[in-house]
Amino acid sequence: MSAPFRFPRFFVTSPAPCPYLPGKTERKVFTELSGNNAGELNDALGRIGFRRSQSVAYRPSCADCAACVSVRVCAAEFRPSQSQRRTLRRNRDLVATACKPWATEEQYALLRSYLGSRHPDGGMADMDEQDFADMVEQTPVDSYMIEYREPAAADGRRGRLVGCCLTDRQGDGLSMIYSFFDAHHPLREGLGTYIIADHVLRAAQAGLPYVYLGYWIEGSARMAYKTRFRPIERLGPDGWSRFEPGMSDRMAALFEMA
Repeated sequence: MSAPFRFPRFFVTSPAPCPYLPGKTERKVFTELSGNNAGELNDALGRIGFRRSQSVAYRPSCADCAACVSVRVCAAEFRPSQSQRRTLRRNRDLVATACKPWATEEQYALLRSYLGSRHPDGGMADMDEQDFADMVEQTPVDSYMIEYREPAAADGRRGRLVGCCLTDRQGDGLSMIYSFFDAHHPLREGLGTYIIADHVLRAAQAGLPYVYLGYWIEGSARMAYKTRFRPIERLGPDGWSRFEPGMSDRMAALFEMA
């Protein structure tokens, strides 16, 4: 095994305002993913709570806060709730395609619509086409853009794009890097829920034990949707363990942000 994998160099960002908790300051530790062992390094770091952004793996390293908790769904044991089953039935005609990580104008238009609806003041609100292309295409690991389309038209034209998820396939599961969808579709309620549930079911079918959903903050309505997929595990000082989130499913349903 090469030295760059065994001894990655880590760096720490300068403190900045936390986007999730008012009055808090965030800081991240990160390292570059490059070379022939980038995938192995990303897998190893993913198991200890790191996330990928382009060719960088990072995780929170805040001086006075440990609110961000890595969570993952146990795919083989996942049983959709009653509302999740309804969402799966409602959208079962969608066609999911794993595309190479290559950004398209159609994907970018959907992203702009999604951000304008769900995150107009978020950190990605100013993302232009080049930023989007960098997010999708600058990957040194096994990545896909999963497209969700409505059925093809009678004349053979491709169906309408209603959802996307940039996804990494890791050694022990799927890591959902970023998903977005048509938040105003009149007939497709719960697209965010559907995309996550579809990933969990596909991971189970592929024999992959987990779907990584990134970070969860207890009590944060923006993060609540993640804990509606059970059983779920969180990463703590002693490793991964299952837990029962305290936030109610009803409150989580009001803030579906997948």
